[in-house]
Amino acid sequence: MSETSKIIATLRRYIIAGLLIWIPLGVTFLAIKLIVDLLDKSLVILPEHLQPGSFYGYPIHGAGIILCILIVLITGMIFTNLVGRKVVFGGEFILTRLPIIRSIYTAVKQLTQTVLTSDENAFKQVLLVEYPRRGIWTLAFQTGEPIAEFNDLTGSALLTAFVPTTPNPTSGFILMLPKDEVIRVSINVEDALKFIMSLGVVTPGSQPETTSKIIDKAISAHEKRHNTG
Repeated sequence: MSETSKIIATLRRYIIAGLLIWIPLGVTFLAIKLIVDLLDKSLVILPEHLQPGSFYGYPIHGAGIILCILIVLITGMIFTNLVGRKVVFGGEFILTRLPIIRSIYTAVKQLTQTVLTSDENAFKQVLLVEYPRRGIWTLAFQTGEPIAEFNDLTGSALLTAFVPTTPNPTSGFILMLPKDEVIRVSINVEDALKFIMSLGVVTPGSQPETTSKIIDKAISAHEKRHNTG
């Protein structure tokens, strides 16, 4: 190998190593910045003379996070007593009678309750189901029991399962499947979600590799492709 080729190979390794370090850091930073900037917009509900920027002469990034936490805490304190619950009931009574708003509010409320409450049927079990046809298996999550009428109409004991899409598990399909046609697996929901979001690369129970090991593997794979080409 000539000196020029050695220099190019060395530079290539450095670039790959740098990208493997900075891309995850950059994406993480941008995601956090997006969340902080979004929450900082909540400061507009305060009078201008009460906003943090008016005291120091420049905006205080992250102040919106504190404000949002305080709003959530105060709201919870107010609406957990009897008077607050009556106010909530009255507000929901109005919202559930507005044609378009009713559908949006009800769907979001039910989703929020599913995520935040400890319902025993909410994502309590990871399943293997045959989808989209027999012989092809995919991961699914049991979300509950279907309406009893569905069992009577189909003549089978059904369960409701959510089949998420990859790599975005927040979308997917709701299936009602016979209980005897699904396989219950022992992995937990968190490991199953990692498996789905990583496109099957991160398997349940596997330990994350160190950054140095990932860099070595990436450089080795790149050099192998380069030599083959």
